[in-house]
Amino acid sequence: MDVKLSQQDIKRYNWYIWRFFIACFALVVILIGLTTFGVFGTLPSLRELENPKSDQASVIYSSDKQILGKYYKTNRSNVTYKDISPNVINALIAKEDNHFFTHSGIDFGRSFTIILYGMIGKKQGASTITQQLAKNMFALEKPAHNPIKRILQKLRELIIAIRIEKHYTKQEIITMYLNTVDFGSSTFGISSAALTYFNTTPAKLTADQAATLIQMLTAPTANSPIRHPNKALIGRNLVLKRMADEGYLSEGQANESKARPLGIDYHPINHTEGLAPYFRATLKNELKKLLVDKNINKSDGTPYDLDRDGLRIYTTIDYTMQQYAEEAQREYMRKLQNQFNEHWHGHNLAKEIHNYAYLIKMGIQKSDRYKELKALGKTDEEISQNFNTPDMLNLFTWKGDIDTLMKPIDSIVYCKFLLRNALMSMDPTTGYVKAWVGGTNFEHFNYDQVYAGTRQVGSTAKPFTYAVAIDNAYSPCLQVNNVPDTIYYDGQKWCPSSGRTETIPGPLTLRQALAHSQNWITAHLMKELTPIPVVELIKKMGVTSPIPAVPSICIGSFDASVYDMTGAYSVFANQGVWTQPSYLLRIEDKNGNEIYSNHVQRKQALSEQTAYVMTYMLKGVIEEGTGQRLKWTYNLTNPIGGKTGTTNDNSDGWFIGITPQLVTGIWTGCEDRDIHFRTQSLGEGANSALPIFALYMKKVYANADLGIKKNIDFTPPKAPLSITLDCNAYSQQAKGTNEVEKKLSF
Repeated sequence: MDVKLSQQDIKRYNWYIWRFFIACFALVVILIGLTTFGVFGTLPSLRELENPKSDQASVIYSSDKQILGKYYKTNRSNVTYKDISPNVINALIAKEDNHFFTHSGIDFGRSFTIILYGMIGKKQGASTITQQLAKNMFALEKPAHNPIKRILQKLRELIIAIRIEKHYTKQEIITMYLNTVDFGSSTFGISSAALTYFNTTPAKLTADQAATLIQMLTAPTANSPIRHPNKALIGRNLVLKRMADEGYLSEGQANESKARPLGIDYHPINHTEGLAPYFRATLKNELKKLLVDKNINKSDGTPYDLDRDGLRIYTTIDYTMQQYAEEAQREYMRKLQNQFNEHWHGHNLAKEIHNYAYLIKMGIQKSDRYKELKALGKTDEEISQNFNTPDMLNLFTWKGDIDTLMKPIDSIVYCKFLLRNALMSMDPTTGYVKAWVGGTNFEHFNYDQVYAGTRQVGSTAKPFTYAVAIDNAYSPCLQVNNVPDTIYYDGQKWCPSSGRTETIPGPLTLRQALAHSQNWITAHLMKELTPIPVVELIKKMGVTSPIPAVPSICIGSFDASVYDMTGAYSVFANQGVWTQPSYLLRIEDKNGNEIYSNHVQRKQALSEQTAYVMTYMLKGVIEEGTGQRLKWTYNLTNPIGGKTGTTNDNSDGWFIGITPQLVTGIWTGCEDRDIHFRTQSLGEGANSALPIFALYMKKVYANADLGIKKNIDFTPPKAPLSITLDCNAYSQQAKGTNEVEKKLSF
């Protein structure tokens, strides 16, 4: 049955329709007006629009401008428009906003669909790049689930987008957007994404790489090329198709890019992985202290936040040398750990290791598992049962981490028997630290043994006593009978044992005594010199740990860090000048403005002559003494000085090597001094530390680009030497002096 509407009915219905659209339009205008005036929430001010805030990672650079790592809450680094490949810009516009360069922040053809979809609770991807930027940078609250609230939020984003368009160019907007978006894996911004997923820079991203990253924007986790490579591949190819549709790629170029594999080169940057993690952790603590102590603040007076303010931190670490140091450690410590394990295999640990039960008990109580169980209110009996019940545990090995079923108490024993190692290498002239290996694995053992840890130094202390002797006109050719010599000091008497090395009978020159690390002759020198001048010299040479003024310091009874000992030995290689070991060059803010520049401290600790004579003495260690395996095993025959060190019971093994351009200190030992090699042949510094120096230096010398040369010797002093180094000539001089004394006695 047909119903015919009268003209009057038609007019009435038309009027209803018009009133509906007018009412909707009026409502939108009113809502926009109210939103503009901040009724539904505060909008960013003009100042906030001009100075948008976003967390940026602070970046640590090596001396050769490579990234060592970052400090961040969100891993973000900003780049400029010119540093972004056109492939990235084109992929973004093709996928997200093909009218980007023609609209003024809002694509009106699609904007109202956002509201309609929002009213029925569905997401709609019609937001422009500018609107997405507004949401990323200026959203004051999380997206609401309530459709009405979400519409009001969208209105705020529209208004902010229009304001952004007024204050920024299209290039600035797209750059800001790419610097803020989330790429998953705690990675924000195109710079961090390019490095994390392709180990490259934004400027070098190819079309297929750019498409892979851009397809992640809608769902960083779901579209992750790491977690869901097949889905990421499909998404990448869709972006490439859109780039071809928009004319950014030819059909052939798009097909060629689609045919390529994803080619992911995943390099996640976090606080435990990557080069120099121990150094980065120590540096962060020092930077926090520095910024406070030097009162270095932002322009508004607020303190800098290393994790948020995008500082650029330039260090002295050489990227390649750091790699070589870590490689040398891994290569040799794997072998040494095998030696250690075989050495103890089949032995009753509880009977043969002093304080064994106590060490394991302390290991349990220091563990995270114990602390967590205590926090849960578990009794000692329950905790003991937990530690004796097999569980899946993650353990460090030199072949990589492993997951294994093991009793937690056995894992404590396992970790106690893991050897630790630390290395620091520096330029003795500038004081610049070139390599810093604070331990064997930062994720599992994050205590830094270069800077924070101190251990007994053993025979590496002997050169300090010999240096005082040389400074008092003793000649390296002076012969001393190698017999015990008791020292009476402060009401007590002291005489060292013969030491860890084989005693060589008869008179020895001072050079021979140091080369073969003879305790009795070193003690004889201490008896003549007394402890106080030796302590004073050690302090002048930069050792900061307590040094008691007692005779036993001549054979290394005190503790010191690898950092201090390496710095002290640099005095010998640097003509008597102590140059403070330095690892920080300067700090810049996120805009490249310098806010701090480091100045290295220097002071004359020894005379030029004494320092040069000591290099001659230390070369004797390598040429004929305890460091000979550098020459015979590793074929390092160039001018190198050094000193091995082995403490009581082989608990600590040291080697400090000096060359004219590089001084390197190395320590090896277990966490607890009571756990150690049982024999000197395995536990001495010549076996536990020296080989790492050798492997490191061979790598350094093989790379001519580093500028560390084999064919240069230590620089002699400007003034003629008053101390004779030629022992034959010295013998003749001594003989002549004796003849004169005989004649004068009649």
